[in-house]
Amino acid sequence: MSSEMIPANKQPLYVPTLLRAIACALLLGAFPLVAAAADYAIVVSAKTDADPKWHAVVEALRVRHHASVTTFAGSVDEALPKLRAEFPRFACFVATPEEAGREFVARVHRLTRRFDDDPYTDCFWGIVTGYDAANALRIVQHAEPLLIRKAASGTDLPLQAFEQGVTFSELEKGKVIRKTGSQPAVSRGPDDSTGSIVKVLNDEKPDLFVTSGHATERDWQIGFRYRGGQLRCADGTLFGLDLAKTRHPVASPNPKVYLAVGNCLMGHFDGKDAMAAAFLNSGGVQQMVGYTVNTWYGYGGWGLLDYFVEQPGRFTLAEAFFANEQALVHRLATYFPALLDATIDANGRTTAKITPNEAATGAGLTAQDGRGLLYDRDVVGFYGDPAWEARLASKDCAWEQALVEREGVFTFTVTPKRGAASFAKTDNNGSQRGGRPIFQLLPQRVKDIAVTEGGDLQPTITDNFLLIPNPGVCDPSRPYRLVFRARKL
Repeated sequence: MSSEMIPANKQPLYVPTLLRAIACALLLGAFPLVAAAADYAIVVSAKTDADPKWHAVVEALRVRHHASVTTFAGSVDEALPKLRAEFPRFACFVATPEEAGREFVARVHRLTRRFDDDPYTDCFWGIVTGYDAANALRIVQHAEPLLIRKAASGTDLPLQAFEQGVTFSELEKGKVIRKTGSQPAVSRGPDDSTGSIVKVLNDEKPDLFVTSGHATERDWQIGFRYRGGQLRCADGTLFGLDLAKTRHPVASPNPKVYLAVGNCLMGHFDGKDAMAAAFLNSGGVQQMVGYTVNTWYGYGGWGLLDYFVEQPGRFTLAEAFFANEQALVHRLATYFPALLDATIDANGRTTAKITPNEAATGAGLTAQDGRGLLYDRDVVGFYGDPAWEARLASKDCAWEQALVEREGVFTFTVTPKRGAASFAKTDNNGSQRGGRPIFQLLPQRVKDIAVTEGGDLQPTITDNFLLIPNPGVCDPSRPYRLVFRARKL
């Protein structure tokens, strides 16, 4: 399918054909990820679908979401013609842990940007896999949404966004921050926090677990600037191993989401012995995000927190992952447009020369930024049913935003907190944090877009979302309002 591009103040307005209509209110954060009939596509290899145990996973998804099923013989790319014809809102890729490796994740990223001819992702997607078919079936059969109130983290996290939480510093040995009341409090824990982390997972039943630091497909190495213990796995089961070689079994089956935002390789399925498989199997993880490669730039991982945690309740995890990917593509389109069709290998070799344009130079970006964005674009995996809903309990954000529509006129308003000097986030941990575009999902697919007010905000409007570059400093004398006409489909 083709897309239509309409200029607005020198900023291209990409108009792909994507989402089916959703029946819901036109307020931000009020668009739950509930798939409508025929709006959910399942993609699975013919070999995996022929296995009765894995076919049961496919069938459970098909029945639950009234989904279509597409099989492929060799490469997942074979599904493109049918996906283009269906243009689903959700695409779920069912794969064994042996199939769901680094190359598969990269191919899914690229495939889901090719339903039309703009550079943005065309659906919410996820890879349903696990230690085995029984694990994957358990994930897809869990229908109850998750409202995230309690967090646990092996790195700094803004605990103000949660009702309860605990973080273990990866930079300062023994530093623990805990929130049980209105404000987080700093305390001291053991120098080796392995046992304490396992105890939190087992006893406090967090809804969200976040990690960073050194890792491989076989372990998470607790502590970044100091030596700590490890989380490891065996036979699909997680356990902690402290510096004294004491084993701490993980027994944390409550449903949760896991964000390995700063770890190398934690999201890489190199078979059923991968840590990712153990988190899904024995850790109660319903959805997981993690790098399939060594990470250094951080936009695709750390930036997820800017949408999911720093704007509590505004986005589900699937929406936040989608938003962060579009922010990354938008950054490439704005500053390194020649890289939009390029690829990069694990050694940093690209298929296109990295040359910052004039806008990039003015923003202080270098070729290294272009390399980092391209490196991160296709290497972060999202695992789990993309239509399953997990979101933080709603709390105050740095700004409010709302979208209303009357007779084909859409008005999007952004209202910073009173007295705010900037569109700021609350926490600074992690590389490539902050400055994410303001992002809004549209309630239904639109076309024939014409901006009538707010073109100076340099919006990008597609048929299913709009994006405004973060203004940074607040100007209290001006409204932050975008008005456009569009025809609903």
